[in-house]
Amino acid sequence: MYAQMVKSEATNDDPEKLAEFQAKIDADIKIEPKDWMPQGYRKTLIRQIGQHAHSEIVGQLPEGNWITRAPTLERKAILLAKVQDEAGHGLYLYCAAETLGVSRDEITEMLLDGRMKYSSIFNYPTLNWADIGAVGWLVDGAAIMNQVPLQRTSYGPYSRAMIRICKEESFHQRQGYDAIRKMAEGTPEQKKMAQDALNRFWYPSLMMFGPSDKDSVHSAQSMAWKIKINTNDELRQKFVDQTVPQAEYLGLTVPDPDLKWNEERGHYDFSEPDWSEFFDVIQGNGPCNTDRLAARNKAWDDGQWVRDGLLAHAKKKRAGQVAAE
Repeated sequence: MYAQMVKSEATNDDPEKLAEFQAKIDADIKIEPKDWMPQGYRKTLIRQIGQHAHSEIVGQLPEGNWITRAPTLERKAILLAKVQDEAGHGLYLYCAAETLGVSRDEITEMLLDGRMKYSSIFNYPTLNWADIGAVGWLVDGAAIMNQVPLQRTSYGPYSRAMIRICKEESFHQRQGYDAIRKMAEGTPEQKKMAQDALNRFWYPSLMMFGPSDKDSVHSAQSMAWKIKINTNDELRQKFVDQTVPQAEYLGLTVPDPDLKWNEERGHYDFSEPDWSEFFDVIQGNGPCNTDRLAARNKAWDDGQWVRDGLLAHAKKKRAGQVAAE
């Protein structure tokens, strides 16, 4: 379906339509599914929304692993609710992508055969309970920094999906910070675990914003179309400025010897992540890439009978062989 739509639109990107489209973007008028849009705009949105949806679903894996091992019943209930929220976020985003003419099955197959990615952060393991707190504090904190501006993105269905997602993500970040705070204020051993989690997740969290602006392939056009509102480096700086004081309050040390407040800039100076590691991870060579994709493939294969049953029921319903609900 999607390939046919892209092919049929190949002759539609004439200058007059492009000018009208850009004028709507510049006037902050939302683009809706039935509106004309350039082929590149549609493809960019499918890539971004699809990767966002996959990240929500794959993001359940490092946390779901700890539901049965959470230290208290309260923490178990919080983590279970969070994982459920992330499943819902994936659903909202898959539905938004479907308005662009691509089916959920097609998007999933793009993930499973390597044509589509998910956030690099989920290819790192959660080794202990402090990691779950760090994921909530740092990973969800970085996600919120990325996602709040998307409430103003130019594509209507994506923008509206992000409103609810951001509200729920803000709770996830607070829950993570509370969990890491408990560890940091606990026994020396617990504080050591909290520091270790910060050490391991700091730079992967900085990588979540994508490569440096000078190396970002899609940023310039996405900014012009207002799919993205801020650049990668702007969001990364904002995240550092917000998170460093939180770490100091916890009595934890950000693992960056070059980190310092720059009075003239009004921002923290900080070290860049190891971008060779970032590109290595997104190419499939991270600590958990193989496990994550194996889990998604297994879920897809195990769910085939459910999809077949639903399709058979829908076909019978259309043929009038079953009563309408």
